[in-house]
Amino acid sequence: MARKLLVGLFLVSLVFALASCGGSTVAGTENGVYSSYNLHFVTVKGINKGSYANWTRHPEHAFVPYNTKIKVKTLSRKKFEFVTDSGVAIIWEFDSVKMGMSGSDYIKLITSPTPVSYEGLSAVDRQGIEAGKALPGMSKQGVMVALGYPAKHMTPSMESNSWTYWGGRMDNYRVEFDANGKVR
Repeated sequence: MARKLLVGLFLVSLVFALASCGGSTVAGTENGVYSSYNLHFVTVKGINKGSYANWTRHPEHAFVPYNTKIKVKTLSRKKFEFVTDSGVAIIWEFDSVKMGMSGSDYIKLITSPTPVSYEGLSAVDRQGIEAGKALPGMSKQGVMVALGYPAKHMTPSMESNSWTYWGGRMDNYRVEFDANGKVR
C-alpha cells in the first residue's frame, strides 16, 4: 500500500514537472507585448539564440524588428523565450548581475504593451534601424532601437559617449558618439 502511494505521488510530481518544462509566461506579456528595439539573434544548430549582450555582427546574425508583437516566457533564471506571432522563437540569455537589474525589469525595459513610435527620428536613424546597424550620424535613441539596449556591465551609463556591443560571443565593439550625441 505504501509503495503504491509513493509511486502515485511520484507520477503526480512527474506530470507537474513535465507540464512546467515549457516555462511560464512573464507577467504582463500574456496577450503579447511589442519589442521596443530590434532583437538580434544567431541561429546555431537550428535554434535561434539571443542575448542581453546583443550579438549584432555575427555572420549568422538576424533580428526581429522593433514593434514586433512577442510573447515572453521564463525558461530559467538566466533564460527567456521570445516568440513572435509569426512563430519565430528565440532563446534569450540574461545575466542580472551584468545588467544590474532583474529579468522582469529587463523585459519591461525592452518591451512595450503598445507599439512604440519613433516618428521624430532622422532619416539616417531610420536607415540604421532597418539595417540593424549603427551608422555615422545616428542619434543615441536610433542606435538603441537598431542595436538594442547595451549591456550595463560594459556600458554603465547611457550618458556615456561610448557604448559597447557584441558582434558575437567573443567579439565586442564600441559605438562612439560625438558631443552632440551622434555616431562618429
